[in-house]
Amino acid sequence: MFNSFAFAADRYAIDPSHTYSIFEYSHWGLSLQQGRFEKNSGFIELDLEKKTGSVQLDIDAASVSTGNSLFDSALRSGNFFDVEVYPKISFKSTAVQFDEKDNVVALEGDLTIKNITKRVKFSLTHFRCRFMPLYFKTACGANGNAKILRSDFDVGRYTPFVSDEVTLYFSVEAIKE
Repeated sequence: MFNSFAFAADRYAIDPSHTYSIFEYSHWGLSLQQGRFEKNSGFIELDLEKKTGSVQLDIDAASVSTGNSLFDSALRSGNFFDVEVYPKISFKSTAVQFDEKDNVVALEGDLTIKNITKRVKFSLTHFRCRFMPLYFKTACGANGNAKILRSDFDVGRYTPFVSDEVTLYFSVEAIKE
């Protein structure tokens, strides 16, 4: 829920120390596994009066982390993210959806992995802005998720043994510029 700390055309820089992009998939039907990308950057812009906004999230593909260095190397290779050729994953919103109480509830936009762009809708489970005494500025935070197919982005190796469907999660905080 927003409060009076966010004003028309506010711009917030994503705080990389409080922002994570997470992916979850079924591993050979045995369990749900997770990994994350450690390096994220971008911005959030909001105009609450007009109920508009935009989000740009850039992810360093080489920052993929699963807790297993051998698997991380495989994910960085040409068999998956091919980070030497495609160093960045990005999401750029095309619409920010508000509910009747002025809460941001969803983001629609373009997700690009390996120069392949697909339309994705992220449902938000949380979005809030408030003054942060640590920064002496307003900050916004959000959590959301969406489902994609790996094969749509040319990272579908080992499908169907490793699920084609992946749930993407993000946890983001951004500080007013």
